[in-house]
Amino acid sequence: MLTKTSFQGKLSKTENLFIPFVVAGDPSPEYTIEFALRLQEQGADVLELGVPYSDPLADGPTIQRAAKRALNAGMSLRKAIQLVPELRRHGVEIPVVIFTYYNPVLQIGHQNFFNLLEENGVEGVLIPDLPFEESEEVRNMAVEKDVEFISLVAPNSDTRIQQIAEHARGFLYCVSSLGVTGGSSGMSAEALTFIKKVKEHSQVPVAVGFGISTNEDVKLVREHADGVIIGSKIIRLIEDELEVIEKGQQEEALESFTKGIQELVRD
Repeated sequence: MLTKTSFQGKLSKTENLFIPFVVAGDPSPEYTIEFALRLQEQGADVLELGVPYSDPLADGPTIQRAAKRALNAGMSLRKAIQLVPELRRHGVEIPVVIFTYYNPVLQIGHQNFFNLLEENGVEGVLIPDLPFEESEEVRNMAVEKDVEFISLVAPNSDTRIQQIAEHARGFLYCVSSLGVTGGSSGMSAEALTFIKKVKEHSQVPVAVGFGISTNEDVKLVREHADGVIIGSKIIRLIEDELEVIEKGQQEEALESFTKGIQELVRD
């Protein structure tokens, strides 16, 4: 009998998943912890913790701004990973997936990277610019360290869907459209057909991201997939509170952020 991974042990369900994305250190590590707690209270099942990067491949302007704020505050790959034990100490219990581009991983080395993930209790990792065909070494190291390597599948992956899905761990990140995050909302008929095809091949929950910014989008995704991934909209809710945060009105900012999340993911 296969032993459950740490990720699976902390995932309380495999359907109707809410997977929010925040950038570590935006606008500060302390606020990242507070926002994560509020997201967990509003039903988040997995937290994607983004590592700020100066040359992102798939991030639209909203997440780029968040990354710049975090980088200006001194956030790094190592510090983002080390933030996970702080999240735990403050009460975050859901699985945490580190979302990072490959260059920072390459700079510190695969072994050092996975040692850091293991030492800090990270349950998953997602590297959007590492092609599946070049990921075998990283995927094998992830298994050794009890870290789920989260795969992505996009509409232009058509001939590779089955191969990617067969190796998927944790959940399968289904990119609903080509382009960058934070684009237009709504999904085409082609996107829904694509999601259906991915689900046919996947043995893990299929979660859909990119362009999900309204409650209507969330409800539509819930009808066709196992989970919804929301990034840019959540970052915009954080941005809406930056002036309040600068005034030192933490509770007011957190309450307003929470109301925004409630409206976004309500049934």
